[in-house]
Amino acid sequence: PFFRDSVMYVLEYRLENGDTTHRRLEKISYIVGSGQHTNSHIINENGYIYQAPVTWYTQEQRWDLAPGFHENNSRFGRWLTAECITCHNHLPEQVPGSLNRFSKMPTGIECERCHGPGKLHVEEKLAGLVVDTSKQADYSIVNPRRLPRDLQMDLCQRCHLQGVAVLNEGKTFYDFKPGMALSEVLNVYLPRYTDSHERFIMASQADRLRMSECFKNSDDLTCITCHQPHRSVEITPASQYNRACQQCHDNTSACTEKADVRASKSDNCVACHMPKSGSVDIPHVRITDHRIAKQKEKPTAASQKKAFLGIQNLTNPDPSPLELARGYLAMHDKYIAAPVMLDSAAFYLVKSKGKPAQLLPVKVHLLFLKQDWKGILAAVKTISNDKMTNDLLKKDGWLNYRIGEAHFNLGEYEAALLSFDLALAVYPQHLDFQEKKAATLIALKRIAEAKKLLENLLRENPKRPIALVNFGFAHVLTGNLQQAGKLYNQALALDPDYGQAMGNKA
Repeated sequence: PFFRDSVMYVLEYRLENGDTTHRRLEKISYIVGSGQHTNSHIINENGYIYQAPVTWYTQEQRWDLAPGFHENNSRFGRWLTAECITCHNHLPEQVPGSLNRFSKMPTGIECERCHGPGKLHVEEKLAGLVVDTSKQADYSIVNPRRLPRDLQMDLCQRCHLQGVAVLNEGKTFYDFKPGMALSEVLNVYLPRYTDSHERFIMASQADRLRMSECFKNSDDLTCITCHQPHRSVEITPASQYNRACQQCHDNTSACTEKADVRASKSDNCVACHMPKSGSVDIPHVRITDHRIAKQKEKPTAASQKKAFLGIQNLTNPDPSPLELARGYLAMHDKYIAAPVMLDSAAFYLVKSKGKPAQLLPVKVHLLFLKQDWKGILAAVKTISNDKMTNDLLKKDGWLNYRIGEAHFNLGEYEAALLSFDLALAVYPQHLDFQEKKAATLIALKRIAEAKKLLENLLRENPKRPIALVNFGFAHVLTGNLQQAGKLYNQALALDPDYGQAMGNKA
């Protein structure tokens, strides 16, 4: 990473025997984060946004790979969807039918994220309807402090409860508003291990607070008991947090620590009972552990084995078997691609109640992850004449895509094309779906149509190695080897280790 004038770039390069054999330069469009722990970076390619593979770790003043890239270096291909952006930013305007394309990107969190839509509030003030809020509530706008505790917590944990979010049917990440129960829109899951009380992820403040005896034994302890949302923690004095503790604990008598130890900590409650430590998911950072405890437990032999206990729904204490099945599949997709997640999803799917059409998307998703192509088609065939199934196929793009993949992998290209068209009817801007349709057209020898689709796709985003290779192959099939070679070279300039491009070029 480097700056040229006021513009930031990331240069990826490879040296072999002193020579540069690969060079890729990408411009950074947005910097993300408060800078207290990290700054991450976004690349904008014609509205399609991707996370850059490097992050600035503020506390250690160092650059390193972005979180998660050590295990799976997706380089410049990690797309950023509404799920990511709507927590790290105010609500952007997403291009309809896209996954990671946005037409307008705000530059920071705005008032309505915590206070709700402001139209009525503005209209009343302009009309002279002013409420003395020292005496009564102004119901034209949400004041989080006046919300019941559970809804206050839901407001904060919309973003400060990192886990695997699973949307309810028909909901989007734009649907939650302050004052709502988060479970009305989505469910959030976390994997639990035998050492989960000792180790924690970075954005788990709400989860850790709920583990605290202080929270369990209080009726009104919430995030804003300690935090002033309009003031950065960087400039918030320790006395503000300690005053919150002293509302329940008398400072002179409740603490049993030795006087000299307390003096060495300046009687700072937080320093002892909420110490800073590293998180398990973000390197090079130290954050406040929001699990308030008398004394942090030392790791035990049992906990250090780190046995998996299952996933926990943190927004709904009593999830249905179907919700748990969806949670395990999402955990596999987004966080831990382990067989136990698929086995657990299958277990809860068997227990799930509902009409076959309601269970179909989850069943197909599970079979897709197992690459059981025949199983997918058999599951669809058994209820293909059901009206609910036909209605579902018209609106579920991912279901159609997975069915299309089953047909494609079994060589049933006409049927695959129909499914990919149905998927694209829901997500016309989904470039992965477009690439798969183009590959199907090539398999059907409908080369002119494939070329047109790929040409339009690459006009949208020219940095798609798969599309470039498929476009090159379409030119090979029509005898234009020179143009094919150029396209293969373009793909290899983006990804020098792309085996399909190397093989086709050879």
